[in-house]
Amino acid sequence: VIRAKVVGKKLMKDGPFGTMRYTVKQMKMYRGFQIMPHVQYIYTEASESLCGVKLEVNKYQYLITGRVYEGKVYTGLCNWYEKWDRLTLAQRKGLNHRYHLGCGCKIRPCYYLPCFATSKNECIWTDMLSNFGHSGYQAKHYACIQRVEGYCSWYRGWAPPDKTIINATDP
Repeated sequence: VIRAKVVGKKLMKDGPFGTMRYTVKQMKMYRGFQIMPHVQYIYTEASESLCGVKLEVNKYQYLITGRVYEGKVYTGLCNWYEKWDRLTLAQRKGLNHRYHLGCGCKIRPCYYLPCFATSKNECIWTDMLSNFGHSGYQAKHYACIQRVEGYCSWYRGWAPPDKTIINATDP
């Protein structure tokens, strides 16, 4: 998970459709230090129909998530990528202070009601019930974190999370 600015791109002629290699200037790394301490290139499918992402060169800073495979960072439409200035304050705070508290949690999407957690380490993601999906209210303003007693729940707030109280009004 990095914050980066795209400074170049090159179509690589590997595979039947090609791969786009974006050269990035890494501003900050939020996760993945152990695997790759610095990211210089981001790879994605050249075609959006194959889940490749289109990033603009020398225009925006992006939040980019992905996976490392054979020493290269790959991203696609199933990963979270967004222009940095489009992230909400809660998402930015989540990256710096909250999301790491949910590393032991699983987010389970809810497509239709009723939805239930099947284990104590699940948060039910309800944005899929509306047309908002990945950019819905819950995704923009809440973080799934693990509480002291081992249960995961949604948290929204500006102060450090109180790990002993679960707000019943949270989704």
